[in-house]
Amino acid sequence: MAEIPPETIAKILELIGRLSILIDRSSAAELAIFNTYGEIEEVAYVLEQLDNTKERGIASYTRLSSLLLKVSRFQPSAPMAMVEMLAQSIEIAEAIVDAGEATVKESKSDWNI
Repeated sequence: MAEIPPETIAKILELIGRLSILIDRSSAAELAIFNTYGEIEEVAYVLEQLDNTKERGIASYTRLSSLLLKVSRFQPSAPMAMVEMLAQSIEIAEAIVDAGEATVKESKSDWNI
């Protein structure tokens, strides 16, 4: 593997797991709210937020897993630009997960789901 420290790999795998859970929970909350309240104007915004949360989670999951694989394939070392992209993607994924978890929690609380 090309210069990725074990703790970085562990962090990426943890984030991929958290993103997977976020995608599942935002999808489940969206469905539960829709099934309970229907497509009324009052819930349109929260349904859109949950869908956006899910889509950001999917994009981040895909980006992280793809970059990890690409960096891993380079030998003896990956280009610095690619390593920097991976580091930046980790930071973005952390922000997406934290914000997404808050969105799902708030949405479920607001709509008693």
